[in-house]
Amino acid sequence: MKYDAPQRVKAAGIYPYFRAIESDQDTEVVINGKKVLMFGSNSYLGLTNHPKVKEAAIEATKKYGTGMAGSRFLNGTLDIHLQLERKLANFMNKEEAIIFSTGFTVNQGVLGCLTDRKDYIIWDERDHASIIEGLRSSFSTTYKFRHNDMDSLERQLKRCEPQKVKLIVVDGVFSMEGDLANLPEIVRLARKYKANIMVDEAHSLGVMGRRYNGKGVCDHFGLLDEVDLVMGTFSKSLASIGGFIAGDFPVINYLRHNARTNIFSASITPAATASASAALDILRSEPERVKRLWELTRYAMQQFKANGIELGPTETPIMPLYVRDNDKTFLITKMLFEEGIFVNPVVAPAVAPDDTLIRYSLMATHTEEQIDRSIDLITKVFRQLEVIP
Repeated sequence: MKYDAPQRVKAAGIYPYFRAIESDQDTEVVINGKKVLMFGSNSYLGLTNHPKVKEAAIEATKKYGTGMAGSRFLNGTLDIHLQLERKLANFMNKEEAIIFSTGFTVNQGVLGCLTDRKDYIIWDERDHASIIEGLRSSFSTTYKFRHNDMDSLERQLKRCEPQKVKLIVVDGVFSMEGDLANLPEIVRLARKYKANIMVDEAHSLGVMGRRYNGKGVCDHFGLLDEVDLVMGTFSKSLASIGGFIAGDFPVINYLRHNARTNIFSASITPAATASASAALDILRSEPERVKRLWELTRYAMQQFKANGIELGPTETPIMPLYVRDNDKTFLITKMLFEEGIFVNPVVAPAVAPDDTLIRYSLMATHTEEQIDRSIDLITKVFRQLEVIP
């Protein structure tokens, strides 16, 4: 097989991937010796440089070393792993939680083992790739419904045998467009058809939640108790690497002993565990960080709309800026980088060719001045390439 798509994009001078950062992950980074404003990060609370988070990682490394040399199942469980699981379960109002080495392996492992051959998993067509990988390893029947289309979801639920297990799996925040799952309607349909619900809160943990508590989309809608399983990651708002799933004790206990991506993967490192735990403490004690993120989000949205840029259906700090042309999306990414702005291109096949976009995301530590500069330059480049008049 001849695979030359990256080479062709590189030859055109517009290849946008694997740009090596030479500094810390902050609102400003250094790439090739040049300072660039970062609007392509998932560090929504800007905690990757927080002194308490860094100090926690350092102290854990001093005490426990750099790695676990085994899985949680055998020699890879530390007391701080158990402490973090208790904190996460308490934070998400669930009986129990279990942590995995990455968020990706949470979805892959849970969906690969939780339901049986005669059961059903029903999923949104725009669910994250890790969910899709979990579906591929499941023996259950899987039904896809159109994105946030509740009529489509109900049609798929009607296809399921009433007495069998039915698990609805959705992203809380969809990572490219920034829109929310229609959780109130999903809960209503789940009750009607006696289905269970699992929500991926990867991009909503530390972002959504009532009173700026950062608990996620489930709490945002006041439905945390109606959702059976809540999944989250450490690699975004919690400034680390890893993931978790929380729910009732019998389910989590089953996953602890059967999820292959947990049993057969090396355990999350001491530094990653301690830094995620410290970041969670900051999230719980400083809701003003989440509030600040939302102040900046509303500010940026108003600016984009005022400048005539087509903003997708986002309800979060993830802002899809539609270009609707593959080559122009790559070119805009390059031109903005040359102007000192880092953003991420989203092109086919990740989206339809007519839906290509620039993904612009905010951190609580951005300033209005940084946002103004980025939007001015984005508007300038969009006009140069006739994306907007």
